[in-house]
Amino acid sequence: MSERKCLECGAKLLGRIDQKYCSDHCRNAYNNRLNKDSKNLVRNINNKLRKNYRILDSFPLKEGKTTTTKMRLLDKGFDFEYITNLYTTKKGSTYYFVYDLGYLPLDNDYYMIVKRE
Repeated sequence: MSERKCLECGAKLLGRIDQKYCSDHCRNAYNNRLNKDSKNLVRNINNKLRKNYRILDSFPLKEGKTTTTKMRLLDKGFDFEYITNLYTTKKGSTYYFVYDLGYLPLDNDYYMIVKRE
């Protein structure tokens, strides 16, 4: 039987037969190194989605909706390029969603913010 070694630091492993790392530190370091270079794009997009969600969530909703202006959204740093999905009603209105919070463009640069139940 060959000697088992930590995938990160190469230290000899003692204990469970399916053990891959000598410590939590090595497990985290290995996975961070494995994911760092190709995942920057995903991380940046997730950060923008999270920021958009926090901005939409900052508006107090009455009966699941409220209205605001485009300038108020932009002043808070909202980026209209980043959404998670679209919903088109039977009447043809298109709602733009960031997870369960969405907005509907209205006239005169107003937006209705809604929460999907």
